[in-house]
Amino acid sequence: MVLIGIDLAWGERNRDGMCTIHFTRDGVYVEDFAYPHGDDQLIEELQQRLSPSSRALLTVDAPLVVPNRRGSRPVDRLTHRLFHHQHAGCHPANAERCSRPPRVLRALRRLGFRPGWDLTAHRRVVAEVYPHPALVRMLQLPRIIKYKRGPAASRHEEFRRLQRGLQTAIPLLFPMLELRDATPQLLVQPWSKQVEDLTDGLVCALIGLWHWRFRGRRSQILGNRRTGFILLPVI
Repeated sequence: MVLIGIDLAWGERNRDGMCTIHFTRDGVYVEDFAYPHGDDQLIEELQQRLSPSSRALLTVDAPLVVPNRRGSRPVDRLTHRLFHHQHAGCHPANAERCSRPPRVLRALRRLGFRPGWDLTAHRRVVAEVYPHPALVRMLQLPRIIKYKRGPAASRHEEFRRLQRGLQTAIPLLFPMLELRDATPQLLVQPWSKQVEDLTDGLVCALIGLWHWRFRGRRSQILGNRRTGFILLPVI
């Protein structure tokens, strides 16, 4: 079993933060991080981590199923209604605004991935996740940690707060997860765009690990496969 979290860039300019969690007979551990740029590098990184027989779960922070050309998806509006008090509403997603994620989903389909959340239905599953409300639940926060917007000094301090929260929460929520050198090092590095993206990839992977650990019994699915869905942990 391979579990990969991806902080997927919506456009062509930025890189993707990727975190891989590997399952062996001896345990579960964060295998590595990667920082690909563009579709080809992303697919190449995935292929390096997947053998022909690998079962896999991908959890991706990006709107993968986007049937609407304009406006927003029902799941975006639902997420806003549920989490606006925590400042964790979704950005509206549509085909004109975010053409890359659905294109990446088509490439993932060619690798055998199917969008969904039932780990028994397909050998390889890919699910959209949204770190902001997930972190509100995982870290038991009254509202999101605002490390994405605002003055640089404020964002960097908020990002340090996120790192401290993850350092505390990971051993409590994921006692089976072995953290090797790369993860502890990541969670103490000063902010940079790369450090932020890789940390977001780690959060995506942790959402997937929660889903795998409880076989979906402690997960919430917002939306549906036809108009778009988001997988969230229930803590």
